[in-house]
Amino acid sequence: MTEIENSKDLISVLWSGADILRSKMDANEYKDYLLGIVFYKYLSDSFLIKVYDLLYDEKPSTLKDAVEAYKEALNDEESSEELKKQLAEECHYVMEPELTYTHFAEEARNNSFNREQLQKGFNNIEQSDPIFADLFADIDLYSNRLGTGDQKQSDTVASLIKEIDKADLLNSDAEILGNAYEYLIGQFASETGKKAGEFYTPQAVSKILTRIAISGQEDKIGLSVYDPCMGSGSLLLNAKKYADKPKYIKYYGQELNTSTYNLARMNMFLHGIAAENQKLRNGDTLDGDWPTGEETDFDMVLMNPPYSAKWSAAAGFLQDERFSDYGVLAPKSKADYAFLLHGLYHLKSSGTMAIVLPHGVLFRGAAEGKIREKLLRSGNIYAVIGLPANLFYNTSIPTCIIVLKKHRDGRDVLFIDASKKFNKGKKQNEMTDAHIDEVLALYSKRETVEGEAVLASFDEIEKNDFNLNIPRYVDNFEKEEEIDLDALLKDMEKTDDELKQVHGEFVSLLKELTSSDEAIMSSLNELIGRMER
Repeated sequence: MTEIENSKDLISVLWSGADILRSKMDANEYKDYLLGIVFYKYLSDSFLIKVYDLLYDEKPSTLKDAVEAYKEALNDEESSEELKKQLAEECHYVMEPELTYTHFAEEARNNSFNREQLQKGFNNIEQSDPIFADLFADIDLYSNRLGTGDQKQSDTVASLIKEIDKADLLNSDAEILGNAYEYLIGQFASETGKKAGEFYTPQAVSKILTRIAISGQEDKIGLSVYDPCMGSGSLLLNAKKYADKPKYIKYYGQELNTSTYNLARMNMFLHGIAAENQKLRNGDTLDGDWPTGEETDFDMVLMNPPYSAKWSAAAGFLQDERFSDYGVLAPKSKADYAFLLHGLYHLKSSGTMAIVLPHGVLFRGAAEGKIREKLLRSGNIYAVIGLPANLFYNTSIPTCIIVLKKHRDGRDVLFIDASKKFNKGKKQNEMTDAHIDEVLALYSKRETVEGEAVLASFDEIEKNDFNLNIPRYVDNFEKEEEIDLDALLKDMEKTDDELKQVHGEFVSLLKELTSSDEAIMSSLNELIGRMER
């Protein structure tokens, strides 16, 4: 079976699990159940494969074989302690045989499934290592949403376990599973609409941001990437697709929403990211700076923050190192520049930052205008890329990507208008890989291309009062063809002649009509008279 077929099969099984829950709750709720239980299966299957490998130095034929081998090994008290110690070191958790997913699936098929045991399994994982703390907190196995009464609720969970057990993780590598998980997250984003903004950046936008930020750093060993508004972690994880040595990437991310933070942690593990290479935090990016005590600046900063969000803008932030150089703060009603400055503060001198924001940041005045001017005078703004409207699930407004550098020679800014590079979709517009390549080519070329890109000098930007509105620089107005008035008049005369001819023919046909009913004939003659006037 090919990797694509395997991936499609996996997606099909996982998505059919959603069907079990779809009639009971909305997508924003059932995504937590589905993705959480898929993740528990991943932890369980990975654990059993590791057990078998440690015992026999090979992969098991089936997970059931692995469970049996594990039970047998635990009977030997002396060697079992050594085995558990080794498993705890390598997996960061230890599962008892009766708490493995394989065991739960067997019980579900025999109608003897006990959800208290699954809850115990969740608790054991959460308590085994800080990286798993509260990971399954959003899964309420006793919720009325699952059905009325204990039996129906338990049956729903058992049905979900049986369905997801069809997913063959034993013969799927991390990339296939990770991609299937990403697909599910994308499908949930489509179903949840506005709420999707909390956890999902469309793949096309993620690709552009990542390819821009990683450009020139692809071969760096130990590449560090930071997303202070990471959502489900999809944007962070894009880095491994374009890095030459993905195994050594260090991921740093912060997320305010706890449910979404848990989703990001699961997503990291499902993509095979080692625990020591991921530092994720549940917290408010603007209210408290992070990271502070470890590595604090990064090769790549990627951001898709909530647009025009409210924040405190308290006077104390003027002393905060992230904002103190600018003399003013982003307004309370629009935190866009607060997010941008936070990201820039954590960027390495040699790194690149790419952030998605609404177009207002390019031209709004007052405090935002002052911050923008300071950034431009410092040469921090490297490029501005206008994206098509209606790309995101949670907003139809057009957005832009701002590319920033910490220190560089020159203060010119590349403007790219990519607003027309899309295919119209049913719900959202879509940028294809061809569109993305076109944008990247313009970015790499870094020169003026008529109707598409302009490399503007600092003097030109200063003359425009530091307004970065893209149409001021890139003229993509398509001139309409000139109309030949003589030809138009001839066409109109010809049409008039044709209408007169048809009119005459119609009147002649009416005159040929007869009826013995005097009233009908009277009405007919009146109509003919009117048409001949």
